[in-house]
Amino acid sequence: MKNKSHLSPATLIELMEKQRYGVEYQPIIDIKTKEIYAYESLSRFFDSKNAPIRPDIVYSSLHDSPLSLFQVEYQQKKLQLSYAPNKVDIFVNLDQDSYFSTGTLKEENPFLKLFKEFEKSKIIVELIENSEINDAIMSLAMIDNLSKNNIHTAIDDVCNPQSMVSTAVIQLVNYIKLDKYVLSNRGNVNFMLLVKALINYAHSANKKVILEGVETADDLHFAKQLNVDFVQGFYYRKLFKNVG
Repeated sequence: MKNKSHLSPATLIELMEKQRYGVEYQPIIDIKTKEIYAYESLSRFFDSKNAPIRPDIVYSSLHDSPLSLFQVEYQQKKLQLSYAPNKVDIFVNLDQDSYFSTGTLKEENPFLKLFKEFEKSKIIVELIENSEINDAIMSLAMIDNLSKNNIHTAIDDVCNPQSMVSTAVIQLVNYIKLDKYVLSNRGNVNFMLLVKALINYAHSANKKVILEGVETADDLHFAKQLNVDFVQGFYYRKLFKNVG
């Protein structure tokens, strides 16, 4: 049976050669002021008929080839930063494998150079929470390297049931992004005890918490009850036009 989670080599090569890439900027909203605090830049991909391709499928396919993964990720980051709004902090996702595929953590690392040369605003590098222990180890090294270069970091997908929570990674990042799973499981009393404890820890450690997946007024009200700092989600598509 054909693996539907991977693109065919021909489709992947065509996508890379034609650079069928795009970017969407999702606003991250300060829950108290209701103003835009930052934007998250999201990768978008399209096939030869201009139909969207899910980014997770593209990146899953690229992991079979470290060089191709680096090429696509690097071009995506250049695109995202080129069109980023002025004077507003930018969250950019970065795969640990992409960062390490360059073979160096020193000043010549292409991603590090790209981030340090960005002058429009502050960059926050967002790491995806993974289920593999090796990913957590790589995340720690990457966060340490970025921190030494005065670049802030965030951890994504926290509380997603398919992700492993690395307490070491959570201690080092500046922002904790709670997965939308939190909203869909707000009625689970034991689970919410854990979520609230994590938020309390974050604030005690001078970290900021972002709740993803906010789509309704009820979701926003729940976010306020949780005492998170920022929210992100489709609820704000009606209020703020996406860039890109």
